[in-house]
Amino acid sequence: MKVTRYYHIIIALISALVLLPAVAAAQDAEAAADGGKPAKPDIASLSYAWKLMAPLGLRESAPMDTLPLNYYRQAIPSLVSDAWATTGNLGAEGMNMIFEDRAPMSKFFLQDALEHWMPAHDKMRFYNTRIPLTQLSFNTAGGRETAQERLKGFFSGNINAKAQVGALVDYLYSKGSYNNQATKDLTWGFSGSYIGDRYEMQAYYNHFNLLNKENGGITDMLYITDPAEVQGGVTTVDPKSIPTRLSNAHTRVWGQELYINNRYKVGYWHEEILEGDTTVTRTYVPVSSFIYTLKYNGSKHMFRDDSPTEMADFFDHTYLNPDQTRDITRYWSVSNTVGVSLLEGFHKYAKFGLAAYVTHEVRRYDQTADTLDRAALGDRLTPFPDGITSIPGHRTQQLAWVGAQLTKQRGSLLKYEATGEIGFLGDAAGEVKAEGSLTTQFKLGRDSLYVKAFGVFRNETAPYLMQSFLSNHFIWDNDFGKQRTVSFGGEVSYMPTGTRFRASLSNLQNHIYFGADGLPRQEGGSVQVLSLRLNQNFRFGLFNWDNTVTYQTTSNDAVLPLPSLAVYSNMYLLFRIATLHCQLGVDCDYYTRYYSPSYQPATASFVNQREMKTGNYPFCNVYLNMKLSKTRFYVMYTHANKGLFGGTGYFSMPYYPLNPARFQMGISVDFAN
Repeated sequence: MKVTRYYHIIIALISALVLLPAVAAAQDAEAAADGGKPAKPDIASLSYAWKLMAPLGLRESAPMDTLPLNYYRQAIPSLVSDAWATTGNLGAEGMNMIFEDRAPMSKFFLQDALEHWMPAHDKMRFYNTRIPLTQLSFNTAGGRETAQERLKGFFSGNINAKAQVGALVDYLYSKGSYNNQATKDLTWGFSGSYIGDRYEMQAYYNHFNLLNKENGGITDMLYITDPAEVQGGVTTVDPKSIPTRLSNAHTRVWGQELYINNRYKVGYWHEEILEGDTTVTRTYVPVSSFIYTLKYNGSKHMFRDDSPTEMADFFDHTYLNPDQTRDITRYWSVSNTVGVSLLEGFHKYAKFGLAAYVTHEVRRYDQTADTLDRAALGDRLTPFPDGITSIPGHRTQQLAWVGAQLTKQRGSLLKYEATGEIGFLGDAAGEVKAEGSLTTQFKLGRDSLYVKAFGVFRNETAPYLMQSFLSNHFIWDNDFGKQRTVSFGGEVSYMPTGTRFRASLSNLQNHIYFGADGLPRQEGGSVQVLSLRLNQNFRFGLFNWDNTVTYQTTSNDAVLPLPSLAVYSNMYLLFRIATLHCQLGVDCDYYTRYYSPSYQPATASFVNQREMKTGNYPFCNVYLNMKLSKTRFYVMYTHANKGLFGGTGYFSMPYYPLNPARFQMGISVDFAN
């Protein structure tokens, strides 16, 4: 392992470790100023984490990443989804084929295929640890030619009872099991929060740089399904010897995000004298608050291919440069949200919180410029499609929305959240977005039955890059209408039996997708998706069996293809050897055959196709997962069933096989200083 490969990570970790004693010293100094000794509270009982609820930054509790079970899943496809369409390598592009779990197309679609590996608002966590906490993890697999390594770390420490700072780093490097599919992803960031009586602030800054080699898939699927057919009778094949359709192509996505949420609370002081005591305790009771949120997102996508021969064979069209592809598309947005709220719980009759807000956003798009002399290049370039003479190189949008939010976060009987907004400026004019959920519980036997209902309605303008796009191999100029989505459903769960059932129904109008030619299409009619999911866990002494079964059906699988059944099953033994907690088992994910999408590397998009089906293949792993004190570690043999059962059809998408069998291991350590 070369040290130079990790210099970004080393610098970030050193910074975190430098901050760590400083925060500890600040806590000790505060305790000494109060005339007491430095406190050493029990971190397990005092630590907690939270996430932020859009758009006004309300706090929601979140689990801390310290659970002993299933840590081994950090480096296998089922980590992301029970049905994951991927180019194969860890850190590479992928698409969630469980429709209910799939995020809508973003305003910058060129990064959506890598969304899972990037930081995002709904992934951010803030920690109150009272004493500094550092978590480091390292996962590795493969040999010299197929090395896969991931180093992650985060730090969080409280300066005092109200202020907290944090840092994170995530470096993933994988050469891949097949040629020309290496990935190198680096993410790092800082965060902080201040939760005072009157003023609150929560902020973070994240930076990401994701570099992927693009191989376009293997040249012939027979190398996997029937190697003797293409190798003159030789039945074994070295994955690294399989030729690929591209050898000199790369995708890079890099950018940053900044989020600052401010809240000033107005209220009154409540004084109380405890029974049997003469001391007066004063507690600030907030009644209303004023909120200001600044959010910045900036991204850049580059696709580069330096082989003109491969370009001519792989792509149907070349519009800008026949010798080299170097498409660069940039996007940034700045939004400002101002809101006012009436807070929940300031009075016994104030059973809910109510807020109103206004958001203004500026978006900017910059695309590859058409600067070549097309007449001089003659027939080496494809003429622009009929009706398209040029695509603007730049576009700036001014947009605004007004919205309201109703929440009830306290109490055990009933909780709910509803947010709605209407667009009134620029391309957002006429947009309507509303979503909400309601949770309650009923006493059933020795525990409670939890019930949740949810619903979403969106009527949104098509993203700008779906309307106008220019690159070396793809050009389009569309006039898409607004996309309308109605989705609703419910969920019930009962912990004593390990049962959770969820059902949802979605109706999509004017759904945008990519056709087989790689161009975006809009379905003028409606597409319905029904999804049913059952989680059922069994416990018999040491034996455990966890299962997730998802059934989904689509009314138009040519527009929205989905596997009808996806199953994840995990059988394991839980036992202890002295103080060592052990989880020994085998897990498997499986989904039925369907017309899975193909991948188009030039636009980082997943396109519908009707020529090949993939699926109907179990992907199984044998593992030993352990925890000793604050250390978690595992050893695992992935794709253990290869060559034993399941056949040879281990393709996630046409021409993109999953990794062959190999040994993997990892370790994660929590440092509570």
